[in-house]
Amino acid sequence: MLAATAAVVGLVAFFLALVVATDGAGSGFAAWSAAVGVAVVAAAWRGRRRSWRGRLVPFLPVLVAAAVTLSVCVPTVPTTRRYPSALAFVTTEHWRLSTGSRVAVYHYPPTGNGPRHRVPLVYLNGGPVRGISVLDHHFLQRLAGQGYDVYAYEQAGGGRSDLLPMDQYSITRSVRDLGAFVGKLGKGHVDVLGFSSGAVVLTRALADPATAAHLRRAVIAEPGPMDGPTARIAGQKGRPSARGIAPAMTGPRSTRVPRYAVAFGLMRLGLLSPDNGLVGQAEGDNAFTAADLGSDTASAYCARDAHRIPVEDTARNFSFSAAASLRIQQTVKDSPSIASQLRRSRTPSMLMVAECSSQVRQWATTILANDPAVQRTQYMPGVGHHMWNGLGDNDQRAAAVITAFLQEEPAPLPDYPTRADIPAFLRNHE
Repeated sequence: MLAATAAVVGLVAFFLALVVATDGAGSGFAAWSAAVGVAVVAAAWRGRRRSWRGRLVPFLPVLVAAAVTLSVCVPTVPTTRRYPSALAFVTTEHWRLSTGSRVAVYHYPPTGNGPRHRVPLVYLNGGPVRGISVLDHHFLQRLAGQGYDVYAYEQAGGGRSDLLPMDQYSITRSVRDLGAFVGKLGKGHVDVLGFSSGAVVLTRALADPATAAHLRRAVIAEPGPMDGPTARIAGQKGRPSARGIAPAMTGPRSTRVPRYAVAFGLMRLGLLSPDNGLVGQAEGDNAFTAADLGSDTASAYCARDAHRIPVEDTARNFSFSAAASLRIQQTVKDSPSIASQLRRSRTPSMLMVAECSSQVRQWATTILANDPAVQRTQYMPGVGHHMWNGLGDNDQRAAAVITAFLQEEPAPLPDYPTRADIPAFLRNHE
């Protein structure tokens, strides 16, 4: 029995090695055929001197391993893209940008009894290549209720936006799409709120004179690394998050299906390329669920909120492209420093940093140190990476900070950390 089990494990390991070697070619069937073929020949060789019944024994582990590994090769979801259904509370438009991207656009016209603000506000959500969550849509509605003309679009490949060929995803393309979107909007200068990876797109746009020329004000909220040198910083994070202590997310997980557990796992380890032949982009998007994010969601909330983390999205609206996301993140890691270009930025900007941030602190302080146009920093107490989250008065406080800056009003919170505060700020989070 032990020998048979070891044989099965060995054959499965051999199959996985072939999947990596072939980059999942042919939905994994190239690796499967080769592994099973070698195993059959080896089993025949081992049983060559046995009786006819004894010759069958070495084939039993082969049959078991063949069945197990075949499950990695057979799709269990559609292989053509199935986009999220329409939202009931906002119309989805689709715009073809000059870059070639076709993106899903959402417009929240100004409402409420207050003054209308003439400059449109564009929102760049996080991910990258994730649909805009219902929680974020509610926050955008709040901003519209304060008189802002709010536009949001899901970046290429995310949500209801069309997919791109995998080799076209890059941080540079994301910046070009932002410029093309503002140009197509055709309303002159805009304010931009960028969150997480959306804040990275915004930061790099500020370093690009052609795009920055169309931005009136920029709010950089909880940014990721802006370039390769920044991505390689292994620094401090914020106060403890709910990661590891929050209840496990409920709901179906694609990673409980062998095919997607293998594909997403090997991609995350860098052993399969984002454009691998095992699971195509569309199939991977269809398979991935909110529960697959696991502790990543909990890491966006303070430890004190571990047992009241809100549902950020609905199953019908959730969309995330793991492969395209990894591809864009890799282009950031591979990019040279943009510090010298950012030092020439003249767009008035504000940085938002969360107390329980799961982001490396130096990702934010590097922007603060190199962008002379950052006019204020708002350290948000009592919140994690996802600062507007529907808990308590968090949305109200985040909106107050954002609107005060956009209207050039006094900040609700102290300007902290300033550039002079950076060394002490980082020491306090060691």
